[in-house]
Amino acid sequence: MIDPLTNALNTILSNEERHKKECIISPASTLLGKVLRIIQSKGYIGEIEFIDDGRAGKLRVQLFGRINECKAVRPRFSVKVRDYEKWEKRFLPARTLGILIISTSRGVMSHESAKAQNLGGKILAYVY
Repeated sequence: MIDPLTNALNTILSNEERHKKECIISPASTLLGKVLRIIQSKGYIGEIEFIDDGRAGKLRVQLFGRINECKAVRPRFSVKVRDYEKWEKRFLPARTLGILIISTSRGVMSHESAKAQNLGGKILAYVY
């Protein structure tokens, strides 16, 4: 395992494709938790539960079957406020469909929130 975020998003996508109701993601991390909370706030996934196994922990994620694609972006490209539209065209199928997840100086947020707050950052992932 190279990148826990990439591993987690691939696990979610493969379980979505198999029409599973939930999946277990291991290991859990703070960044992964924040990314999943953003995806949850947009309605793509359901409840997220932390399971303490005495190590790094695991996350149980409830799936709704609403995700068509979710991938981590490697390398993590820097994004300026005026360039969000370019990155939306590159990663998302339509302007109003999906979200880019951005790491900014004020924390991890969706590209819509970052645009509203006039913040740039690094692209972590995208979901639609």
